[in-house]
Amino acid sequence: MATSGAKLSVLIVGCGNIAGGFDLNRAAGDLPLTHAGAYCRHGGFALIACVEPDAARRAAFMTAWSVSIGFASLEEAVAADIRCDVVSICSPTACHTDDLAQVLEMRPRLVFCEKPVTPTVAQTAALVARCDELGIPLAINHNRRWDPALVMLRGELQAGRRGALRSVTGFYNKGILNNGSHMFDLLHYLLGDLAVVAVGRPVQDYPADDPTFPIWLSAAGDVPVFIACGDARDYALFELQLVFSGGIVSIEDGGQRWRERRAEESTVFKGYRMLDAGRFLPGADDASMLAAIDNIHRHLYHGDTVACTGHTALAAQRLCEQARNMALLQQSSEPTMGTT
Repeated sequence: MATSGAKLSVLIVGCGNIAGGFDLNRAAGDLPLTHAGAYCRHGGFALIACVEPDAARRAAFMTAWSVSIGFASLEEAVAADIRCDVVSICSPTACHTDDLAQVLEMRPRLVFCEKPVTPTVAQTAALVARCDELGIPLAINHNRRWDPALVMLRGELQAGRRGALRSVTGFYNKGILNNGSHMFDLLHYLLGDLAVVAVGRPVQDYPADDPTFPIWLSAAGDVPVFIACGDARDYALFELQLVFSGGIVSIEDGGQRWRERRAEESTVFKGYRMLDAGRFLPGADDASMLAAIDNIHRHLYHGDTVACTGHTALAAQRLCEQARNMALLQQSSEPTMGTT
């Protein structure tokens, strides 16, 4: 896929599933789902080093992806004066604040960080500002901004080719920040600015500090957006349904499958328009990681705009925090047992 320039050197921080593990048992021809898999498939990058405190995991990662240099900590990497063009931060969210701060002192040309950027809006805002100050682009893996099918849908929405948008319903689980931030970022990408109208009772299907909330939002033109929640202990859930004047588009299985139903004249009830039986289409979610890495390559060599940045991620996180704070305020004002 690479077309110009020398290979960009890469350091990966954290050697778990999203760093490379999800690709280890996939067929050679499958599109990559991980940072390491996408860097290797692209052809314009060279994985030269990794950081992972677990020695066995670090060794396995280095063997699987032919990485020659491994460190137990970022402190070791800094002491070794490792210089890389791109750093991927794939460590646990709780580590991101310190990891990003240290990585920025290494002065890479770009940082590609897993979501959420940090656990709090304040920490994320400070790091985004620091990146701006240093002139280091920060790309965030809200991967659906690189999904070719969703990029096409956004263009259709903006051009009005599917008719008027009447409402949107989403479903998610596993934490308002962990997965809800994906939902907020996707909605922001497709619909523009959003406002939180109300929140419901939490579902505790993730760590206590990141519950899952049902949420009611409003998009431009007062389009209602309803986000219902499941329970991650049952199964993974991330879906979106958009109701247009001309039909319904459903994005299912995290983007792996789409369903389209179009409005047509009823053959049973004269004078009524009904939805047809619809058709299922394969999604393009699997293409998003490779598209993200290509976007990074093209940004560094040709100046292309990065599709998902610290600023867009911060906007999504602000909505997450606003919704969570609204829920906490509601809970604190509810009467307790025995009160009148």
